[in-house]
Amino acid sequence: MKKSTQVAIGGLSAALCLLMMFMTGLIPFSSYVFPAMAGIVLIAVEEENGTKTAMLVYVAVSVLAMFIVPDQEAKVLFVMLLGYYPMLKSRIERAPRPIAYLLKFLLFNGVIVAFYYVMLYVFGIPDMLEGWGDFGKYTIVVALALVNFTLFMYDFLLSQVLRIYRGWFRPKILRKIT
Repeated sequence: MKKSTQVAIGGLSAALCLLMMFMTGLIPFSSYVFPAMAGIVLIAVEEENGTKTAMLVYVAVSVLAMFIVPDQEAKVLFVMLLGYYPMLKSRIERAPRPIAYLLKFLLFNGVIVAFYYVMLYVFGIPDMLEGWGDFGKYTIVVALALVNFTLFMYDFLLSQVLRIYRGWFRPKILRKIT
């Protein structure tokens, strides 16, 4: 692939990621969906241009998002997990399956706990779990269970998107433009 095509893919992907991140401030309840979709866009960059370029796009989008994205939760979630996880996923899955699941579980839970503390103490957003008071002392357990389920579903969907990208999109669409 020509260098100009690689630069164009990187630039367009960064713009698309940033647009999705900006949309979190315009559409209610999109604080989690659009950062996840922005991370999925980085799959194409990694597949076509390599991990270094994909990481550069991730860093560029993360820095720009910190300045222009109005939704604090969305930009922190993108920076802390959803932006780089699609690139990290293939490396984690090189390990045997039980170890890969354990690594994902530890990564997800570590990032979610760190995310909670960053939102609470760095950005000063009030306790995000206070609306969950109905669960009583099991609030944190229920919240972590739901988050883990959601992130493992995201992981499964990333696998499917990558399979579709490699099996259909790249041969049928990208073959025509490169």
